[in-house]
Amino acid sequence: MIAAGVICLVIGYMFGIIQTAYIYGRANGIDIREYGSGNAGTTNALRVLGKKAGLIVFLGDLFKAIIATVGVRIVMSNYYPNEVYLFIALAGFGVVLGHNFPFYLHFRGGKGIAATAGIVLGFADPVIIVACLIVFVVAVALTRYVSLGSILMVTTFAGIYTASAICGRYDFVKGNDTSLIAMIVSIVIVIMLALLAIYRHKANIKRLINHEESKLGEKKKDN
Repeated sequence: MIAAGVICLVIGYMFGIIQTAYIYGRANGIDIREYGSGNAGTTNALRVLGKKAGLIVFLGDLFKAIIATVGVRIVMSNYYPNEVYLFIALAGFGVVLGHNFPFYLHFRGGKGIAATAGIVLGFADPVIIVACLIVFVVAVALTRYVSLGSILMVTTFAGIYTASAICGRYDFVKGNDTSLIAMIVSIVIVIMLALLAIYRHKANIKRLINHEESKLGEKKKDN
């Protein structure tokens, strides 16, 4: 099981390093990381290159996570049906690590929010999907702070997944030590995903506290 977990993590990382914002920026003659906030992600692409770029980058980062997690789900459910969510979490974590820290770009990537949204979809839990969508949309609609919506979304994901796993919604067998450990590790990984996203938004959090954060639709204030 350990070897399978490592393979899933590596598979996720290899999908994660497909840097949509960087590739799109290069196709338009720029290194997106040298403009705006310096972040290779959806929001910066939107502000620097426009709505079309923002949409393309979002979809690229979203689907690389969906493909990785769904692919792992399909394969691993045949071998570890009661622990498959552990492998989905590992693949998802690998995607975010690859997105945030691509080795070939000197580990300068994005913040992993669109990729995390793809992971949420890859988990295929309608409760989590709907809750995260509502939290993100409402937060951004009310405040126009994408960063705040992103932080609340990943926090919601971690909270609901943890509660659901403990309550037995994901087929982990609590009487089985291996399955119980898999459940605990999967919870830790999902919490680490949320903490990593929050950490990557540390500058945004500081600006939110100081009322200096850029709002959606504003021309500038680096995100």
